[in-house]
Parts: sequence; structure tokens; C-alpha cells
Amino acid sequence: MQKYADYIRRIEIDSLWSGKKHIVWELSPKVNILSGINGVGKSTILNKVVKGLSAGGEFPSHMLKGVKLEVVPEDARWIRYDMIRSLDSNLSQTLTESEALLRQPLASYAGNSNGFSLLDIQLYNLQRKYLDYQVNIGNRIIEQLQQGKMDAAQLLSQKKTRFQDMVDDLFRETGKRMVRTENEIRFTQIGETLLPYQLSSGEKQMLAILLTVLVEDEQPYVLFMDEPEVSLHIEWQKQLIDLCLELNPNVQIILTTHSPAVVMNGWVDAVTEVSDIEV
Repeated sequence: MQKYADYIRRIEIDSLWSGKKHIVWELSPKVNILSGINGVGKSTILNKVVKGLSAGGEFPSHMLKGVKLEVVPEDARWIRYDMIRSLDSNLSQTLTESEALLRQPLASYAGNSNGFSLLDIQLYNLQRKYLDYQVNIGNRIIEQLQQGKMDAAQLLSQKKTRFQDMVDDLFRETGKRMVRTENEIRFTQIGETLLPYQLSSGEKQMLAILLTVLVEDEQPYVLFMDEPEVSLHIEWQKQLIDLCLELNPNVQIILTTHSPAVVMNGWVDAVTEVSDIEV
């Protein structure tokens, strides 16, 4: 049986680049915000950790040389994680092999063959996970109902409803609302039905982040975010951390940011300067 970590306790990097900057970062189980001017290594720290994790296999043998993680519990050998980036660039000229395989389904999804972006790919993949999530929740609701546990069944449905309420509230100023009679994500706006690819970059970004957290179904896992605020309205930046923790109280957030708004709702103490973790 695979034993998963509840959270990462410490990140240690022997050499951030060119033999310089030894990094030791002690982490909180909940929220960790890395700050600093451009070029000091914020994104590099996240990228080195995520690149090792993305190689797959039993932890820690697949980590990059010189990158060490301490986790809780200590004997855990697997880490659930996701990575959110701020990019929304067009992929028509820069498709990797795996992304190229998605060209045809994405062409149908986005209505053309060239106009989709990194966020469109994220949202396309998240749609599939969202459908699986709904099936799993539905099966558990049926099981509770069969046992006569009405209250437990109702509780299971509340997280999806809360997610939909969150999105409606965030998109309220543009008149967009989630369609709640369909399993796939759709929006209505002044009588028109919209697919996720038709949203603005900021709306796509926020939807992708909240979906990513929701479909983990309250399991302990690590959410890395590299400057997620780039496309987000300042009011959304202020709410970002709290909304993620509400959807999954068991998520550990590790993010980089330039924005003071991200920490305004009581997260100033969670900020670490890169200079403070150089040894």
C-alpha cells in the first residue's frame, strides 16, 4: 500500500544555480509564501522540487540531485501534488509531444485548431477529473442513502455546491453563472452558453486553481503555485488562499508571489524572503 505524505516539512537544495545559494526552507503544514525581487530564485526553487516529483516513482529516489525533502510522516514514500503556473500563452507553435496528442480533442473543445493555451489544456484535463470527482461523490452519496444516513449524504454534496457558489460569486460582475444542470462545466451569460475556453485569462486561472483543489477530494496534498496572481483581479488575489483552504482544509500551499494583495487576508506571517533561507 502506498503511504502518502501529509505535507512537506523542509525543502533543502544544495545549489540553486552555478554552485551558489544553499537553500534550507522550513515549511508550515498550511501556507508558505516565497517572496523576493526578480532573479533571486523563487521560481527556480519551486521548479527544482516539482521537476523531481514529476519524474514519478517512489520518493525520494526520483528527486533531482542535490534536492532533498523532509515530509510528515517521515516514512511516507509518495507525495500528492499539483503545480499551477501563471502562463496563458498560445500553444500553436510550442506544443510538446504530449500536448500535441490533445490537439484534436482540444480543437473540438475550443472550436478551432490553433487558439488554445496552457490554461485551456489545464482546464480540459481538469474537466475529466471533475467528472470523475462527481462520479465518486455520487457513489458515496448513494451508499449513505442506502444506509439511511440522510445527513451524511447531504454533507457529501455540499463541497461541490460551495465550489459552484464560489465561482458564481467571483464572476458576478460579468454576469456569468455556472450551469448546475450539467456535469461538465458550462456558464451562462445574458442567455448565452459559454465554455471554459471562452473565459478571460483571469477567470480561467481562478477556475483552474479552484478545480485543482476541489478534485483532490479533501485528501492531504501539496499545491505549488508560481506567481498565480498574474492574471487575477486584486480582490481575487486577496481571497485566493482562503478559498483554497475552504475547499480542502488538508492542502499545503507553497507559492511564489510579487503581490502584497495575496497576503492581505492575514497571511503576512506566512511570507518568507529568499534571502532568509539562504545558508
